[in-house]
Amino acid sequence: MQIQVNTDNHIQGSEQLTHQVEAVVEGALGRFGDRITRVEVHLTDESSSSKFRDNDKRCVMEARLSGLRPISVSHQGASLEQALDGAADKLEKTLKRTLERLDDPKGRTSYGGNQTS
Repeated sequence: MQIQVNTDNHIQGSEQLTHQVEAVVEGALGRFGDRITRVEVHLTDESSSSKFRDNDKRCVMEARLSGLRPISVSHQGASLEQALDGAADKLEKTLKRTLERLDDPKGRTSYGGNQTS
């Protein structure tokens, strides 16, 4: 799984930040690694340095699965860590739900049980 990290003009990208993002993504999505080709992480500061407000850090994550459309989630938080953790959690839950549906296309078991014609 390839992980690509992008930041806006208000967030200083660094090797340390990249390693932190990679660790969070691997921790949350590692079990899906064989089905994910790439994860793009976009970190932004919604309000520039001249404004201060709660939940102004935003993380958008987009996972690209083999043969499927990309799945994207976002989360806002007071810090980059909160935004990153929240987005990783949302993406993990979304991927789990999506892949479960693909692996079991019939969905839930019928209340009538198995019926044969």
